[in-house]
Amino acid sequence: MNLNTQILIAAVLGVAFGFLLIAYPQTAFVDYSLYGLGVLSSIFIGLLKMLLIPLIFSSIVVGVSNLQAGGQFGRVWKITALSCFTTTTLALILGISCAHLFDVGKGVDIQLFQAAMDNHQTPDTLTPSSFFTTFIQNTLINPFKAFSEGNVLAVVVFALFLGVALVKGGERFALVRNISQQFFDIMMMLVGWVMKLAPIGIFALLAKLIATEDLSVLSRLVEFAAVVTGTTIFHGVVVLPALLWIFGRMNPITFFRGARTALVTAFATSSSSATMPLSMKCAQENLGVRPQTAGFVIPLGTQLNMDGTALYEAAAALFIANLMGLDLSLTQQVIVCLTAMIASLGAPGIPSAGMVTMIMVLQSVGLPAEAIAILLPIDRVLDTVRTVVNVQGDMMISVVVDRYAKQAEAEAS
Repeated sequence: MNLNTQILIAAVLGVAFGFLLIAYPQTAFVDYSLYGLGVLSSIFIGLLKMLLIPLIFSSIVVGVSNLQAGGQFGRVWKITALSCFTTTTLALILGISCAHLFDVGKGVDIQLFQAAMDNHQTPDTLTPSSFFTTFIQNTLINPFKAFSEGNVLAVVVFALFLGVALVKGGERFALVRNISQQFFDIMMMLVGWVMKLAPIGIFALLAKLIATEDLSVLSRLVEFAAVVTGTTIFHGVVVLPALLWIFGRMNPITFFRGARTALVTAFATSSSSATMPLSMKCAQENLGVRPQTAGFVIPLGTQLNMDGTALYEAAAALFIANLMGLDLSLTQQVIVCLTAMIASLGAPGIPSAGMVTMIMVLQSVGLPAEAIAILLPIDRVLDTVRTVVNVQGDMMISVVVDRYAKQAEAEAS
């Protein structure tokens, strides 16, 4: 039985067990059950939090250090980076705007994680100048201090510097690159082990949610899922094709026909990494992208260009803040967007890995990591849609980059 089926069954059983506990209130059975569910959910959330820092660090170091072609593809690299930044920014703006438009999560008073909220202090509203000052002071610090304190943004900045240094050092640092890759592989193995516990964690979290909270939160969860799915599809069907038409000079229908195999595979596997070989094949054989461009842009995009993930994490943070009864200031929403962009860079291209980096986004504005429990029941379903958009963005950018690269070569000759 694959993990998707296990998670679905666990969600159904969790809901059923939650209703069973509601049917027999104020009994020893309910008290012991809630205690056991709390222990299981705490173990699952704790494991995710434990892996967050080393996973983010190793993922970014490996992703940046593998760009050995960066020096050879100066123009390609710049256009690729600009394209990734542009599409991700548009996705973030779209996600936050639609979350505001539909007021996802408002009107429900949820107390499930109130204890965790009491231990968190939401950052005070900052002016733009003080925000950047505080941002610099909290990120450019001793990396060992950042690791020990769980300062994710500081770890990310250090990982970026280290990755760039490994690229500049070339073969001198081949051993360090190999060690970094092996460490990343170990972290991915650990993530795989933790994900095997996901059905148990989802069962416990969902049963506790049903048994202790107002059931109206479920209707809000369905509403949020519909809004995020619709917004993600809009980004993939309207925004990205429009950019492709303008900058890539390619008919979107032609693109979708050529990319169909990779997109279907992305939907079925929920893994942009597993789909990457097919993405490169479709880009080269069906979309006319040259092998050297596809071989550089698509692997890079798999690591750095995750529009669907960024959109989801930004909207989810606002959704949870609304559930908690918190009104995020404009500055805090900017922090959410910046953190979601960085988190999407470090999200491995495997199913549901985004729930690990989601913790980073929540904690950036003082929301408890435990609140991801609300999202777990729908995460796998939403993961299929956002993975398709992630893969689509990678192939679209390869088309745009290849066009400008050809144009530059023609002008040079």
